[in-house]
Amino acid sequence: MSQSLLENLIEQLQCLPGVGPKTAQRMAFHLLQRKRQAGKELSVVLNEAMDNIGQCSECRNYTELELCGICQNAKRAIDGTLCIVESASDLAAVEQSAQFSGRYFVLHGCLSPIDGVGPSEIGLFQLEQMLENGHVSEVILALNPSVEGEATSHYIADICKSHNISITRIAHGIPVGGELEMVDSSTITHALMGRKQF
Repeated sequence: MSQSLLENLIEQLQCLPGVGPKTAQRMAFHLLQRKRQAGKELSVVLNEAMDNIGQCSECRNYTELELCGICQNAKRAIDGTLCIVESASDLAAVEQSAQFSGRYFVLHGCLSPIDGVGPSEIGLFQLEQMLENGHVSEVILALNPSVEGEATSHYIADICKSHNISITRIAHGIPVGGELEMVDSSTITHALMGRKQF
């Protein structure tokens, strides 16, 4: 027996992160009971987005254009810094800080040989071509401090060294407002290793 439309809607909503069967059911009922027009508009926008949003040819951020707004901004290229992030959501987080005025490169993942993710899958050959063009004076690594993130950081560091490009990484450590006794030993280790003059 085939699924009903309602069952199919609930199942498809579960593709979203953190959405299980119960949450998907609540979403479906909410759309059907109170937000039918909003649901229709969502479906139109979602369909357009899936068909038209691709990756920027320079930084690999999501955009419907050849170049994203950041890469089109000539002032950001003058800065000479390139911040490398794992995901588009990481790029958005750095942008929201308003502390970085250079360009980005989005990996869309990290090296993970076990999962079949090598340098070409995360754009490292494209990154190397960008570095060879000579417009980058410093690479800032803003990767997560996971095993895969560390391996990817070391790989990128080797590429940068071979092109005589300065490489730095964002600090890892105690969050603002955090208490030492509540922080895990790995985070404390990173904080101690990344200490600076006060």
